[in-house]
Amino acid sequence: MSKTTHTHDVLVIGSGAAGMTLSLKLARDYRVAMICKDIAREGSTYYAQGGVAAVLDEYDSVESHIQDTLGAGAGLCHEDVVRFTVEHSAQAIAWLIELGVKFDQQDGNSGFHLTREGGHSHRRIIHAADATGREIAMTLGNHLAEYDNVDIFERYVAVDLVTEDKIGRPGKNCVGAYVLNLSTGHVELFKAQYVVLATGGASKVYLYTSNPDTASGDGLAIAWRAGCRVANLEFNQFHPTCLYHPDAKSFLISEALRGEGAKLLLPDGTRFMQSFDKRAELAPRDIVARAIDHEMKRLGLDCVYLDISHKDADFIKAHFPTIYTRCLELGIDITQSPIPIVPAAHYTCGGIMTDTRGLTDIPNLYAIGEASFTGLHGANRMASNSLLECLVFATSAAEHIQQRPRPIDGNIRVPSWDDSQVTDSDEDVVISHNWDELRRFMWDYVGIVRTDKRLQRARRRVRLLQQEVTEYYSNYRISSDLLELRNLILVADLIIQSALRRKESRGLHYTLDYPHTLSQARDTILIPPSFG
Repeated sequence: MSKTTHTHDVLVIGSGAAGMTLSLKLARDYRVAMICKDIAREGSTYYAQGGVAAVLDEYDSVESHIQDTLGAGAGLCHEDVVRFTVEHSAQAIAWLIELGVKFDQQDGNSGFHLTREGGHSHRRIIHAADATGREIAMTLGNHLAEYDNVDIFERYVAVDLVTEDKIGRPGKNCVGAYVLNLSTGHVELFKAQYVVLATGGASKVYLYTSNPDTASGDGLAIAWRAGCRVANLEFNQFHPTCLYHPDAKSFLISEALRGEGAKLLLPDGTRFMQSFDKRAELAPRDIVARAIDHEMKRLGLDCVYLDISHKDADFIKAHFPTIYTRCLELGIDITQSPIPIVPAAHYTCGGIMTDTRGLTDIPNLYAIGEASFTGLHGANRMASNSLLECLVFATSAAEHIQQRPRPIDGNIRVPSWDDSQVTDSDEDVVISHNWDELRRFMWDYVGIVRTDKRLQRARRRVRLLQQEVTEYYSNYRISSDLLELRNLILVADLIIQSALRRKESRGLHYTLDYPHTLSQARDTILIPPSFG
């Protein structure tokens, strides 16, 4: 039994743009613990290429950005939340610039270079070449390091939240979390007055994903187990263009290439997007991904191609240095040849239900960033609204915490994690086998195009895996792989349940059984069975 206990004002689980922004906003006056699954800054933010959508140009407008977002969201965005986000976009960018984030300038330093991506009617994507996420993550991390108030715990994985009712006290306030220290193998207790889930999405539930290994739906799962509602988890965004190469693993090819004129081609060099949407390559991601999937299945292709070689070579190298270098390492010169690409799971549009302050159903528990559901993205997230969401809602949550009472009740007694009744496993093959099975059937049955038959087949399989992993979890000492598998199986079940409830095709959820869109748009809300 581990007796290690940490006490802070605020516990932030996650270290991407959302978690770092909130921590930095509170760092001057609060004791903050930031939990990182890997090293600090590792996560989806670090690998984000495109940029941040914001209204920064005199020819652009808040109303235009709002309408573009509503259009991409296929009628399911909450307009008040979209307005809140877009109205705070310029302020969020100004804060990053003040911190020293080096966004690309126009030639001659006549302002920032703005690019355009799918679904946007204007150039409004501010970026740092094709490594915007890395630039933001490094800058935020460097500033956090200046504060003694922020304790960063690397290689720690959240196990479950601690709420008052779970420890025999009246009330449901969240008072902390049990967290596995990967270096020691012991579970430690983190007590805090406020807990913030900034854990990112769950795209690792799919076989092919653009996300890093940390995107395993941890926040979604532990919030659901604690009693939080979730919404719209059927809307899984598949990025249309992930590099197709045996040595590439999950390397994203930014949508900004299409914004700068790259064309999608069949192997014979024929363009095809104009047959699916008048915006062609600049259509929203759901349309482009579905078109690619259709052509690959129709022709039996392993991939299609993205070609920007008609642009000037110096322009390509200057604007897309990361993509150019990585492709060249794999023998592809993008200034001369098209890039082989396939769609890959990229973003979880649904999540833990919150308001614009990040508040969940559980008192003192917040969720921000990709782990949350605010209604911003609707049925399809518009390109480059994700980093904006992290910045805006992390700031809003931090401001709300600053307005609330400060003193922590240090007298709350929380039992330490008890693993005295479990043993070390000698059957870890169960984890690796179930992990592989889960990701394969989610890709095959709950992917870009769905049917009720496929979804029911997936649900039967996920229920069997849940039984096996529950038994395994109860009897053996926990590990990072076991925790991630447990969480992903739960999130997979929630995705499947959500998909089965939606009897229409809308945005990212496309089903052959219900190809039409209903006249009235409704969110899919799931309530934990013991809390309904």
